[in-house]
Amino acid sequence: MNVEYFISSRISLKAERTFSKLIVRIAIAGVMLSLAVMILSIAIIKGFKTEIQDKVRGFVGDIQIYRFDLNGSFEKSPFIPNDTTINSLKQNPQIASFYPFATKPAIIVANGEVEGINFKGIDGTYDWAYIKKHLVSGRVIDFRDTTKASQQVLISEYTANRLMLKTGDSFIMHFVQNPPRKRKLTIVGIYSIGIESLDKGFVIGDIGLIRRLNNWLPEQTGGIEVRIKDFKQLKPVADEVYGNLEMQLRSRSVEESTPEIFTWLSLLDVNTRVLLILMLIVGVINMITALLIMILERTNMIGMLKAMGMSNGSMMKIFLYNAIYLVGIGLLLGNILGLGLCFLQDYTHIFKLEQTNYYLDHVPIEVHFKDVLLLNLATVVTCTVVLIIPSMLVSRISPLKAIRFK
Repeated sequence: MNVEYFISSRISLKAERTFSKLIVRIAIAGVMLSLAVMILSIAIIKGFKTEIQDKVRGFVGDIQIYRFDLNGSFEKSPFIPNDTTINSLKQNPQIASFYPFATKPAIIVANGEVEGINFKGIDGTYDWAYIKKHLVSGRVIDFRDTTKASQQVLISEYTANRLMLKTGDSFIMHFVQNPPRKRKLTIVGIYSIGIESLDKGFVIGDIGLIRRLNNWLPEQTGGIEVRIKDFKQLKPVADEVYGNLEMQLRSRSVEESTPEIFTWLSLLDVNTRVLLILMLIVGVINMITALLIMILERTNMIGMLKAMGMSNGSMMKIFLYNAIYLVGIGLLLGNILGLGLCFLQDYTHIFKLEQTNYYLDHVPIEVHFKDVLLLNLATVVTCTVVLIIPSMLVSRISPLKAIRFK
C-alpha cells in the first residue's frame, strides 16, 4: 500500500476545514480557467491565421511569376513562358496547379456612378473552387463558349453595392490605355472575399479580352499564378520555382506580395506566446498558494508523522501527490470547458466579428489534438517542477514545534 498516496487522498477535497476547501477549489478553478484560455487562444489564433491565409492565397495564388523589367505599373509586361519553365512547374510534386493571368486598370461606369478597378483576366484552366465558396449570387464564368466568356465578369459584393448592380446587370467598362477603349460586360456572379483591398480592387473576367485590347499573341500572358499543396512549404517551393525560371522571368510568393497581412499575422504568434506564459503563471501561482496553505493547515499532522518516523521525502510526496491530484482535476475541467467552447463556436459561430476590421464575420476555430496534448503536458510538468520548491517547506518543520502549533 502506498502510504503517501493514501494520506494525500484524505487531505485533498475531503478536508473538514472550510477555509482549506475554499482554497483548493479556487486553485482548481485557476488551473481550469488557465488551460481553457490557453486552448481557446491557440485554436482561435490558428483558425484566424488559416482563414486569412486561405483568403489571400485563394485569390492571388501562392506564387506569381512575371516578366522582369522596369515597368512599375500594375499592368505587367507580356511574355511567353518557354517549355523549360512550364515543364519545371508540371514536374514539381509540391505544385497543385498553375494558370495564366493578366491585369489591366479600368473604370466602371454604371447608374451614374464611377468606380476605378483592376480587371483580372483568367482562362479556362483557372481553379474556381475558392471563388465558388465565396459566391454571394450567380455563377462563375463558363469558358466553353469563348465568345460569351469574353463578355462575362464577376464583381465583388463591395463593388456591386457601390454601383447598385446585381447579377445579370450589364455595364460599360472603360479600359485605361491610349486611346481608351470600352466594352459592355455582363455580371454573371457576385463574390465576397471579406478583405477590402481584394474586394475593392478587382473584377474577374476573360484574359482573352486583355489580349485583344493589348494586341497580344494568343500565347502571351501577364503572369502565371501557382498554387502549392502544402502552404508550410511555401518558402522552399518558391525558391525552387525561382531557380528554374528563364532569365527574363522573376517570381514572388504571396508573403512577399502582401507583406502587410502576413506581418500582422506573424505578430499574433507573439501575442499568443505572451498570453500562454501569463496563463501558465496564473495557474502555477494558484497551485503554489493552495499547497502552502495546505502545508500550513496540516502542520500538526506533519509533526505527528515525523514523530512516528516518516522521512522528509515521504512528507514531500504526500503534498506533491495532493497537488498533482488537484492539477489533474483542473486539467480535466479545463479541457471540458476549453474544447466545449471551441466546438460550440465552430458549429454555431455564436461569437461574431466586424468583417471590415478583422476580415472575418465570426471568430474562427482550428483545434489540433497535438496542441491540446502539449498544453496539458506543459501544464503538468511546469506545475510539478515548480511545486517541488514549496513542498520542501515540510523538511524545515520541527516535529516538537509542529505538534504544539495551533
